[in-house]
Amino acid sequence: MTEFYVLKLLDRLQGVFRRTGVDYPVLRSILQVKLTMDARRTPTVLAGGKDNKQNTAEGSPFRIQWIYLLLGLMLILFVVQDGNYIFSMSITFAILMFMIATTLISDFSSVMLDLRDKNILFSKPVNRRTLNMAKSLHVLIYLLTLTLTVTGPSLIVSLFKQGIVFFLIYAAAVILMDCLILVITALIYLLILRVFDGEKLKDIINYVQIILSIGIAVGYQLVSRLFNLADLTVSYEPAWWQYLLAPAWFASPFELLLGGNRSVHLTVMSVLALVVPVLLLAVYIKLMPMFERSLQKLASEEGAGKDSGNMARRLSELFCQGKEEALFFRFTWSMMRNERDFKLKVYPTFGLSLILPFIFIFNILWGGGGLEVLRNTKAFLFIYFCALLMMTAVQMLRYSTSYRAAWIYKTIPLPGLSPVYRGMLKAAILRLLIPLFVIEGAIFLWIFGVRFLPHLIIVLPALLLYSVLCFRLLPKSLPFSEQYSAARQKDFTGSAFVQMFILMGLAGLHYVISLIPFGIYIYAPALVIANWWIWRISFPRAELAG
Repeated sequence: MTEFYVLKLLDRLQGVFRRTGVDYPVLRSILQVKLTMDARRTPTVLAGGKDNKQNTAEGSPFRIQWIYLLLGLMLILFVVQDGNYIFSMSITFAILMFMIATTLISDFSSVMLDLRDKNILFSKPVNRRTLNMAKSLHVLIYLLTLTLTVTGPSLIVSLFKQGIVFFLIYAAAVILMDCLILVITALIYLLILRVFDGEKLKDIINYVQIILSIGIAVGYQLVSRLFNLADLTVSYEPAWWQYLLAPAWFASPFELLLGGNRSVHLTVMSVLALVVPVLLLAVYIKLMPMFERSLQKLASEEGAGKDSGNMARRLSELFCQGKEEALFFRFTWSMMRNERDFKLKVYPTFGLSLILPFIFIFNILWGGGGLEVLRNTKAFLFIYFCALLMMTAVQMLRYSTSYRAAWIYKTIPLPGLSPVYRGMLKAAILRLLIPLFVIEGAIFLWIFGVRFLPHLIIVLPALLLYSVLCFRLLPKSLPFSEQYSAARQKDFTGSAFVQMFILMGLAGLHYVISLIPFGIYIYAPALVIANWWIWRISFPRAELAG
């Protein structure tokens, strides 16, 4: 079996693990298996020869991804600044915490809440604390690998530009930050696990994803309010609420040790940066058995929600053409409701898409513009950000934990694949995009008044057009027919950039049209025609199943 360097590092800390009641040899074996499985590809159902080449061992989820390196290069701009460390490093850690926390919530919550290995390991003489520690270390190793990829360029530059002391503080703060993010997420899940039971708990956890995503996005915005910008200079004014912002904690040691600022305020926040992650980690280790026992509730179907399917049936009758399309509409609708891993990955994006437009509006209001000033701007175009949800949702519609059941597609006498894709996409639009659009549209209508109504009417067909374009840019795959691990093995960053560019283009075109007298009244029917055309060519009726 493959030997990993990280396991050799853990060998040096085995005494610490043993003192916490962990069986280290067993812990090491479990981790070695998990890391080995991560480094292997599993061929998915319906994968042809062209996919087999991709399913080699080259594509571990721990590979360095160029997109993270590109994002990490931006951090260099902050770490090379001399002086005013509290400003530059607060922004740095705000960016890092936002990226790492959202990645953990969207990608690895399903790992933290996974029960699939219990059937094997619980029948063996395995300490429950050992098993839970192995799971936590598995996630932490992923987080540290991801963080190292993002912070690697800035860490190297800081060593040569700022010196060894800055480098060591930065490295230690990054490790403490990862521990804080992991433990807080786990403790929130533990609280939810203790309160709710069975299937209802699974739905509650999905809602927590949205709340956490919104909280992270709002907290990220608060960091920029730490400082006053006047005459192109940055000044820092201590305030009590800053004790609640973790990025300011991790930035304080730089100002305290390197900036020469020995204020009590910075000293307290520096202590918080060290004590809080360590203390919470100790509490989490202590509560591991409770977490493991509570996690068994996820296997219970008690209190499971009942879905009569009446809404899906009625919507399919209204919006679908043909019984095949209606069938896959109802199938996709049901899977989006019941597939927990799908919701764990998509719901955080729902939260971000919900809050992002209002964050931009809040920034305008914070800058001194009142509500009347806001209404005279084109800020209503920020509603296009709600379409970010479709970037994730359309991509994740191909994955399922029950992907092996995709053999059923081979047995269904379908006249073509177009009804499958049409029903799938319509279900995603009506279940995810339309409710989000209605919520944001109502709030925008209240903010901008009745004059916004024609623009709101334009936005809807533009978002529908964008949803089809997102589908066309991704490789075609039958709904819920691939394994979730494949989501980290295929590189969708290129198409994501194109999708973002298209979304910005639609918003920009709307802006230009709004400058032309009566332009929106010409643009609206043009969008309707464009939708009819793009749906027609994307899902041709004459297509035969391959």
